[in-house]
Formats: sequence, C-alpha cells, structure tokens
Amino acid sequence: MHRPAQRAGRAPRFTRILVSAAAVPVMLVAAGCSSDSGSGGDAKKSGGASPDAKASASASANAVQPASYAKLPEPCAVLSKKTLGELVPKGVKSGKEGKSDDVSSRGNCYWNSLDNNGVKGSQFRWLNVAMLRFDSDSRGEGDQQAHSYFEKQVKGAQTATGAKNTKSEPVSGTGDEATAVSYDLKKKEGTFKQQTIVARVENVVVTLDYNGAGLAGEKSPSAADLLKDAKKAAKEAVAAVTAANKDGGADAGTSPSGSASKPASKSASPSKSSSKSAKPSASTAKKS
Repeated sequence: MHRPAQRAGRAPRFTRILVSAAAVPVMLVAAGCSSDSGSGGDAKKSGGASPDAKASASASANAVQPASYAKLPEPCAVLSKKTLGELVPKGVKSGKEGKSDDVSSRGNCYWNSLDNNGVKGSQFRWLNVAMLRFDSDSRGEGDQQAHSYFEKQVKGAQTATGAKNTKSEPVSGTGDEATAVSYDLKKKEGTFKQQTIVARVENVVVTLDYNGAGLAGEKSPSAADLLKDAKKAAKEAVAAVTAANKDGGADAGTSPSGSASKPASKSASPSKSSSKSAKPSASTAKKS
C-alpha cells in the first residue's frame, strides 16, 4: 500500500520537468533570431561608409583650390596718362619700375613730380603702386593668403612711424576689399600729406602710396583732394590687374599664340626684402 503512493507522487514532478525542458529550445531559438537581426543591422551600418570612402571625402573637402589670377600687369602701365597727369603733373614720364625676381608675382612702379614756382616755393608729389600675387599652396588658398597680407598692409599704414592725425575708411568699388589710410608726416622739408590705399582683388594685393607737400613756403595741398585722386588711381590699378587676367586662372598665363608662358614661382609670398619695401611708411619715408 505504501509503494503506489510514492509512484503517484513522482509522476507530477516528472511532468513538470518535461514541460520546463521543452521550453528551453524555444528560448534559445528566439535568442538566436535576435542575435542574427542585430548583427545584420550592424553590417549594414558599417557597410555604408568604408574607411577608403571617408578618406576620399576628407581629401576632397581639404583640397586647395587653384588661385584665380596667374599674372600681373606691367607696373608702370597700370595707370593711364590722364590719371598720372592729375596725380604727378610734372612727372608723367618719370615712372621707374622696381626690381623684381618674379614679375608674375610682384612688381612696383613709382613717379616723382616737382612743380617749381620760384620764390613762391614748389609743389611736390610722389606716387608708388605695388602689387603682390599669391599662389595657392600648402599654406592655403591664394585669396586667403592675400587677405592676410591685405590686413597686414592696412595695419602697417595705420601704425606708420611719425604719423599724425591718422584716419582710416573703407573704399567701395575697388576690388574685393579696400581700405584708405590718411595721415600727416612732418619732415624738415615740410608736412607731407600721405594717402595709402590697400586693395585686394582675388589673390592679388595692390598698395598705392600717394603723398604731397608744399615746399619752400608753398601752401600744403588739400588732404581731401589727394585722397580723392588716390582712390581713383587705386581703382584703375585694380582694374588693370583684372584685365591682365581676363582669360582667368592658369589660362591667363598663355600667350595669344597658345604657347604657355613661364610658370610663376611656387612661393609668391613676399621675401624679407620685398616685404620691407612694400610697407607704406618705409617706402614713403625713403622716397619722399
């Protein structure tokens, strides 16, 4: 009578174990499906952007764009005879071109004018036009380098040694950006009214220095009149740079016959010597 009772008690336990064991494969299958779905999603995500594709996109985004202008006009030919007649009336033919180791990247020309009125004194004028072109290279794009140099030139004019009554103002309609700086500079000969126009057009910076003085008792010229003439000349010089590159970019370095001209040097940044001579204050003090 006691043994059947024990067998009857075991049957329910065996049944429960079978049910629990049967549920295990179902759980494993479900877990397996979830794992496969996750790995498939990761594969799709990683396959969307390979390392090579990312590197190629990065290189394309960081590529340096070629400079817009490939050459400069002849320095002594950037201003018309009419303009020179207004700024340096007694020195239209006095233009002298400065030395340059690369005329496609840098150049300048200056004129002197002395209108002698005898015992009444004389009127002196001095004009200089300097141009500097930047190529795109490892340091950055040409127009960006030109912009940095433009800012340095403006600051150099604003902080010229011995300058008095310094004033600055933007100049419209002259390249991509332009600033005029005016000041008085006293010397033993008299007070010189200095006007400096710094303009950037694409990857070229044009710096025009113009000053005048009444010597030996002659009346000092009007700073406003000198500035007006300087702005006009700067606009003309910038237009000459654009005209010299009217075919655009590297094509501007090709002659009408179709033969390529000598390429510009890799470094179009100013050398130490040319940088010093390009400063408005230094050049003005030397030539005035």
